[in-house]
Amino acid sequence: MIKIKKIFFYIPCLLLWYLVYSPRPLLSGTPTEGHLGMRTGSISSPHCIHSTSPQWDPTKDLRTITNNTFYLDTSGWYWGAITAGQAHEALQAASEGAFLIRDSSHPLYMLTLSVRTARGPTSIRIQYSGARFLLDSSSPARPSLLSFPDVPSMVQYYVGPGRKVQQGKVEETHGGKPAQRTVQESTVLLKLKRALHKPQAFPSLQHLARLTINCSTDCPDQLPLPRPLVRFLQDYPFQV
Repeated sequence: MIKIKKIFFYIPCLLLWYLVYSPRPLLSGTPTEGHLGMRTGSISSPHCIHSTSPQWDPTKDLRTITNNTFYLDTSGWYWGAITAGQAHEALQAASEGAFLIRDSSHPLYMLTLSVRTARGPTSIRIQYSGARFLLDSSSPARPSLLSFPDVPSMVQYYVGPGRKVQQGKVEETHGGKPAQRTVQESTVLLKLKRALHKPQAFPSLQHLARLTINCSTDCPDQLPLPRPLVRFLQDYPFQV
């Protein structure tokens, strides 16, 4: 009886040993030697063989955000970490179309555009996705909204003729509390005219001269200027 019990004890052990250490063909991939001589390999799902989903490129995001931060710091109309109330207070006495860029108070957004409209100051969050920037909107035409490689390019596009933008998440404040408005009520005519410069970051005379030149030509590299000056113009290729 004792020997029979030992046999029944060893049978599962032998079966386990065989399943673990016996060589078996792999479904796919090149077999390699693993721990204790075990053969290992990669098993790919047949549904993933022809997968074309784009891979996230962190270096592209880093480059885009770094360039955008440099442009905003140079612009003079980036006000940094101020609240919606502070932005609207600064815009209250400004003319229609005055605008500034600030840090968003929402954790899912980086930046917000605050602008003085005919209704008064208002704010529209700026979305960032796929290394592109666009205005947040709940409009049915949202998929057709243009996106831009940086915020100055986006601002420059909206400077001039007015364009209607339906805001999905307005950061406007009344009495220190966010205002809850319907989508129809939040439709504004976005018309950017003049940048409201931050008093502590007013642009230098060289930068103002650069803006004047940029407004006159789209090809600064063809100007009869020394290379250092051409590079200075190319460091900020915008008109605002």
